[in-house]
Order: sequence, then C-alpha cells, then structure tokens
Amino acid sequence: MLQLSLETLGWNAWFSEQARLHCNPGGAVARVAAVDRDQLLLLDETGAFRARLSGKLMHDATSPAALPCVGDWVCVERTANDQFGLVRSVLDRKTCLRRRAAGESADYQMIAANVDCVIIVQSCHYDFSLNRLERYLVMVREGGATPYVLLTKTDLVGSEVLAAQLESIRRAGVTAPVFTLSNVTGEGDEDLRAILSPARTYCFVGSSGVGKSTIVNGLAGRDLLATNAVSGTGEGRHTTVRRELILLDNGAMVIDNPGTREFGVLAAEIGIEASYADIAALSSQCHFRDCTHTTEPGCAVLDALARGEIDAAHHGNFLKLRKESEHYQMSYAEKRRKEKEFGRFIKRVKKDQEQD
Repeated sequence: MLQLSLETLGWNAWFSEQARLHCNPGGAVARVAAVDRDQLLLLDETGAFRARLSGKLMHDATSPAALPCVGDWVCVERTANDQFGLVRSVLDRKTCLRRRAAGESADYQMIAANVDCVIIVQSCHYDFSLNRLERYLVMVREGGATPYVLLTKTDLVGSEVLAAQLESIRRAGVTAPVFTLSNVTGEGDEDLRAILSPARTYCFVGSSGVGKSTIVNGLAGRDLLATNAVSGTGEGRHTTVRRELILLDNGAMVIDNPGTREFGVLAAEIGIEASYADIAALSSQCHFRDCTHTTEPGCAVLDALARGEIDAAHHGNFLKLRKESEHYQMSYAEKRRKEKEFGRFIKRVKKDQEQD
C-alpha cells in the first residue's frame, strides 16, 4: 500500500515557495483530485476529503480559468469538526493544459494543472487525424508539459495502415515519442507502463471513445472509471463526465478527461514554435524578418516546401493554427482591457458613493 505524503502527490520545492507566498502561516495545502461544481475533492497526506471555495476566492477570480482545476495545489483550512475544508487560494501553476473555450469565446478553459506529461490518444481505426494531433501538441507544449502520442486499437487495422499513420506523423516533424496499444491483445501495454514514474502526473486527452478510460482502468488494475461497449465500427461510446486525478499503485498519477474533438488554440506562440520546430528553424533564413511564409520572395520555408522537404499539409496546418492563435489572442487582449476598464469604473462609483 502506497504511503501518502505531499511528495508522493507531486509536491516539491517549487510549490513550497508558492505556498510561502500564497498561504497563511501554518496553513495546510492539498491537491485537487476532482471538481464537482462548487465542491472539490482534495488529497493530502491524510487521504481524500471534500472542500468548498471561499467567498473571497470566488469573488476575486478574474475568470473561470483562475479557479481551482484538477491537479492544482490549494491552500485550505480544515478542523477535525469541519465536514468540508475551505479553500482560500490557488498556488501558481508550474504547468497547465488549457484550450480556448468552445465556440467563439476568447477565453481559456482549464483542463488540468501541474501535469508532467500529456498523453494524446488517437484511435488508429476511426479517429486518426494529423491536424488534430498537431493542434493538441501545440497546446501541450504551450502549457509546459511533455507530450506523448498514443495510437490505440491497433488490432482493428492492418499493419500497412498503422505504418502509414506512423509515417505521416514522422513526415509532419513530430518529435514527441509515439506509442501504439491494443487493449484487446495487450500489445504495447508494457511500453506504456514503462513511462509512468512515481510522483509524476500524466493526463490522457483525446476524442470520445478512443479508449482513455479503458486504458486508465487497465493501468489501475480495476474498474475505476465507467466504460461502455465498443460499437460495431470499433468506436467506443463516451462515458467520462468529469476529470479526476487517480493515484496508481506504482505511485504515478493519471488524469482521465471527457472526450473532446474541438481543441481551440489561443495565444499559443510558444507552443506553435516548439511544435513546428522545422519551420521555426528555416524562418531564420528567410529574406524578410517578418516573413509570413505564404507569398514572400526569398522565403526559406516556401523553398523547402517546393523541394518536398516540408509536407504541404504540415505547412498548411501551421498557417491555420498561427492565424487562429493570433485572432483569438487579439480578441482575448481586448476582452481583458474592457474588464479592467469596467473594474476601474466600479471602483470610482464605490468611491463616489462613500464620499457622498
């Protein structure tokens, strides 16, 4: 039986410094395992317990993304007689996984915080999409986590199909480690388990039905998460309804996620540059410093594209993601400016009322 401590839950010196800055002297800290509306499931060295957000924390939050999410470390007050702990503040996040909120919103939606690795899961049989994979990779790297790629349901496709998918990933310049897995035959299971280390946090993301919950259940050795039967097409049915941090017997922590096909990018310049390192490297050779790699003469990227050194789909997806990121980044900056102006207006009104 694994002995719980803050260190086994991922605590280190970096978070200790954050606690010194954000928590009251002598205050306790805990890690968020799940969020259910206004209630949190927290973990510390004593085990699991429930908590609520303080009114001040909810009032001071500048956006939903500022509130605790799975993987966060929080400052919490709790006595032996309290049914619920009270969360006072959220520690700064060392890494995060977030996406642009669904629709036309220019705001973030948090998926998980303080994750070491993100395992991007795609089914070889029906779900494989290089464009979506590159989109995930951008946001994983933007948040500071290490990406892995996991192709599942390999038993449902021929070896030539799998080989073609792996080759398309290679041609796209993806440098993240790529693993394959069949939950039916077990092939690839040992390779996946080998990357899971104690006190580190791994977040599984991907579309509905690619087998994320089945994978987590297999790693845990028991049915922790509900799964449904696979359909006749090989496509699973989405069952995960919330994100939850689960501690495995070997000390690694995994987070399952509800499936999502839409993964919008927002202000992801760092992630785009890291995910398209081949294009970024060529950019320094372009004739114009502000080259957009679309029509300019002397563009090293377009020259490499013409020579077949860069895949056309890879280049096209780069342009699309960069345009999307810049568009919503400008919208996000405008949204934040208006919020600040409104906040200053409210303060002036309150000040005038106090003087009256």
